[in-house]
This record gives sequence, structure tokens and C-alpha cells, in this order.
Amino acid sequence: MTNFADHIQGSSHDAVKRYLEMDKLTANQVWEHAQRDIVVSPRGCIVFDDTILDKAHSHHIELVRRQYSGNAHGIIKGIGLVNCLYVNPDTGEYWPIDYRLFAPEQDGKTKLDHVREMLLNAIASKALPCDRVLFDTWYATQELMLLVDGLGKRFYCPLRSNRLVDDSEGERPYRAVDSLLWSAHELNHGKRIKIKKFPRDCKVKLFRVVVSSNRTDWVVTNDLAQDSTQGTQDACALRWKIEQFHRELKQLTGVEKCQCRKSRMQRAPCRFVWNATTSSSGGPGQRADRQIAEL
Repeated sequence: MTNFADHIQGSSHDAVKRYLEMDKLTANQVWEHAQRDIVVSPRGCIVFDDTILDKAHSHHIELVRRQYSGNAHGIIKGIGLVNCLYVNPDTGEYWPIDYRLFAPEQDGKTKLDHVREMLLNAIASKALPCDRVLFDTWYATQELMLLVDGLGKRFYCPLRSNRLVDDSEGERPYRAVDSLLWSAHELNHGKRIKIKKFPRDCKVKLFRVVVSSNRTDWVVTNDLAQDSTQGTQDACALRWKIEQFHRELKQLTGVEKCQCRKSRMQRAPCRFVWNATTSSSGGPGQRADRQIAEL
């Protein structure tokens, strides 16, 4: 707050503090800012993922909890954020349209609960045109995949290597996805499988996507017409837009440095940052790239 006040003429530390304490800012304001600039497409994608604002040295901030960080590959102290982006694949631009703070002690909601709410809100309330929903292995649950399918949308998501599936039409027991045998044709065109505990008539298409020499993704989709491993890889590539957003969020805004103790005051800087990233007509990614180039 002091740093902000030092750089904004006519403001003071106390004035900023009073505003954060008294003003109520909602996640809906993110959408109010985004909808002025967003460029929709019938081929649009809705992407979900979470990130953690590192608060390793905090002892009294209310929203801080110990949770797993994919970047740190371990448990850290921080504030969890679940984000929702709209990506226009025709232009490569993206816009944050919604987010939730992960605070199960306060609202009793899981990250999956937040994703479900934001997905229904994006499709039903915001009526955003899209044909794909992308998320990572953490959200590749039966409930979420069936929800997306029930909404008439296509999903693409990687499975954990030990996820049990059946590619034999019930002739053999379920086996871990990384133990399946692949023919040359299946490597290029995928195979139809059933995931354990899914409804009997619910089949998905599985693709073996080699990302690097030491990493293979097992990607499933309810788009049974998808017939190309390369096409699947291209469809999933848009999911990395949200990783780019997380990088820009942390490196360019300083949102992790907010040391306010009260949860209400921690929520306000997050909303300020989201509003700022949605207020550029060139898309937040292009705006951030310009800022990085100027540094």
C-alpha cells in the first residue's frame, strides 16, 4: 500500500488502506471489464487452471494456507486462485473472465466446485460462444467431464498415467493408461476407450501425445470425430495460454507482495489486478509482451 501511494499522486497509505477495508469488490467486475474488449469466436475455448500466490513468509494473513504447488513440486504457504480464461483461437488473444479464491475454511468449496460454478456461469449467464473446454489432470474428474459433455461442449484434458481405462470393449480388465498397447494406426489416430466408473455407454477418444523425450501426455476427449494425434495436440496447446497468464500476473503486477492481513483486503488487490489485465484492447497477453519488451 505504501509503495502504491508513493507512486500515485494525491493518495496516501491510509487512504488506500481505508478503501481496501470498506469497499466491496466482486468477481463480477472482472467480467464487466472484460466484456467491453473481448472478441468472441464460435471456435472459442474456455480454459481452467489454478495457481498459488506465494506467501512463504506470512504468519498472519487470513487466506494463507498450506497447499500443493505444481511449480514448487511440493507444499507451500500461499493463497490459491482458480482462474477462468476465454481464448480466441482465431486471433490468439485471451481474457480472464472469472476467478475464485480457494478458501474452503470460509466457504466450504473445493476447487472443483469453483470450476463447476464458473463453467455454468460462462455458458449459461455470460452466453459466451465456445466449442471447447480445456483443463489439466487435476480437474479430469468424472463429474466435470460429464458436465461438459452434458452442456454439449467438447473437452480435452490429460489423464494421470495410473488412471484405469478399458480399450477392449469389456474383454479384459481395466488397466493403467500408461500400460496400454498401441498399434501404429492408433498412435496417429487415437483409440476409443471407457474410463473406469463412467457410464457404460460413455466412450471417449484417447491419444498418446509425446511432448518431449521424457514426457508423454494421455489426452482424452469426448470429440469422437477427432482422428488426429497432431490435431489433439494443437487443440490442447491453447491450454498453455492460462500458464502464460499466470506468469504475467505474478511477474508484472506484484500481486504476491500484498501483505494485508484481512481476507477482504487480500481479495481487493486480486480484483484490481484482474480488472487491469482485462482493460487492454490488445488482449492481456499482447499488453504484457509489450511491457516486457519495454523493460
